[in-house]
Parts: sequence; C-alpha cells; structure tokens
Amino acid sequence: MENIAGPYMQFTRKQWAALRDSEPMTLTYEELLTLQGIDHELSIDEVEEIYLPLSRLLSYYVSARTSRQSVLMKFLKQDYQKIPFIIGIAGSVSVGKSTTARVLQALLSRWKENTRVALVTTDGFLYPNAILEEKGIMLKKGFPLSYDIKRLLEFVTDIKSGKASVKVPKYSHLIYDIIPGEYQTIEQPDILILEGLNVLQSGMDYPDEKPRIFVSDFVDFSIYVDADEEKLEEWYISRFMKFRKGAFTDPQSYFRSFAQLSEKEAIKTSKTIWREINRKNLRRNILPTRERASLILHKSEGHAIDYVRLRK
Repeated sequence: MENIAGPYMQFTRKQWAALRDSEPMTLTYEELLTLQGIDHELSIDEVEEIYLPLSRLLSYYVSARTSRQSVLMKFLKQDYQKIPFIIGIAGSVSVGKSTTARVLQALLSRWKENTRVALVTTDGFLYPNAILEEKGIMLKKGFPLSYDIKRLLEFVTDIKSGKASVKVPKYSHLIYDIIPGEYQTIEQPDILILEGLNVLQSGMDYPDEKPRIFVSDFVDFSIYVDADEEKLEEWYISRFMKFRKGAFTDPQSYFRSFAQLSEKEAIKTSKTIWREINRKNLRRNILPTRERASLILHKSEGHAIDYVRLRK
C-alpha cells in the first residue's frame, strides 16, 4: 500500500488481491461469460484479485451502515426501517462500468440467503429522444443537460426513504431511446447499485437546473472506473466495430445505417463520435468527478485493473 499525497491510499494489483482474505469465489466460469461486456473478456483472476476483495470491503460498509441505522432507530424508539445501501458506479463511456456493476451485483447477491441486490442504470433517466430533439441537444446525449435530473433525484429519494416500490423508466440501447410505458420496478432491495456517467456529478454540472441536493448525497459508497484517455478511445472504437457487425445490423437499431459503412469509414466515424461527443463529455463532466469517489479502479491493457485507490 502506498500513502500517496491527498485523500487516497493506492494499492498495486498484488497488494489489493491479498485483501481478499478468505472471501469465497461464488461465480462459475460460465456465469462470468454472461456478465462480461462485448469488448471486455472477464477472467476468473480479475474477479478473484479485484472484485472479491472489493466485495469483502463492501460487506464491512453495509454492516456498519445497518448497525448505524439500528442505533438511530433505537435512539428514536422506533421500529427498524429497512433502508437500501446505495453503491454508485461512475466512469467514461467504454470503460466497462456495466461489467463492474453486473459482477458486483452477482457477488453481493451471494453473500447470504435472500440478499437482494438491484441494479439500475441512469440511462432510464435520460430525456426521450423527442424531447432532446425539441431542445436541440441530441448530440449532447449523455451530457448533464440531457438527463431528467429532477426525476432521478426523486428516484434516489424514494429509495432512501424506504419506499416499498419504485419504478424506473426502461431504456433500450437498440432503439437508443426510452421505451414508452415500460418500467423496471425496484422493491426494497438490501443493496442498490446505481450505474451511470452522472452518478457523481454535482449541481455545478447542470447549467439549466441547479438542484440543491445531488445524487451523490444519497450514495453510501462510490466507485469510479478509470482508464487513460487513449485506452478509452481504443476501446470505444473496438466496441463500435463489433456493434457494426452485430447490434447495428438489427432493422430496429437506431444506428443501422452504420452497419453499411466500409471498415475504413466505420473507423473514421467512430473516431469522430468519440472525439466530438464522448471525449468532450469525459473531459468536461465525467473526469472531474473522479476525486469524489470512495474508490477508484484503474484499468490498463485488456481492461485489466492495474491499481486501486481507496479513500482514507
């Protein structure tokens, strides 16, 4: 462990892996295959050396939060109220946030019998495309102003209020839009994993609406998945090229026209999208939130995590 200047402790992969202690491996190789992303081969070693120690750490945080809640209810002479523990996962497009979220959901749900872990992405709180078009910000999709922040804040407020059932709009990456009339229902989980570009953003990041409370105010533990910019661009282009031969060929795909591009044209297009949209969003709105995280997972070649930074 290295006590770097600032609020974080830094661990090499080997140092972090040693913190697994006796945390059992509860996922099979076949299960890992269902959890990995299109451009992210998830290895058993990655889970054992990175995610099992993280799972162990989170178990302590959840236990401490539950104990604090019990003490508070005892002081107030009220019955214990179940309040979900919220884990926020942020990071750039193409960094692998979704894979991290799915792996943690799988591991945490196996802690003990009946542990309920829900996973929600903030994509469901994007404005529908029709509204983005009306506002003239379709090319700013994923930027702070493209989210219905009021609705997102209402959601996390309801979760932290212990509301029995909360609905989340469903988003389709195929049609690149909110699915009208379809919802994901969240019913008092023990843990909620909230994953998205904007999980750690503050009021300063929303130029049109200045909320007095932020999503991060409701998050009990936050993770920022990090990588160098050149790697993020490389992974974005690689993912785009795979989608070009896969999801983009679906007649319902919003991006079906990209499937007709030649390989050279597709690479050029993906680079343009990355540099004109995703890189700008990363630099202006996402990367500045990194130092707000409780823990930073830094990735290198092949999406492998090479070091971990934990807030002191």
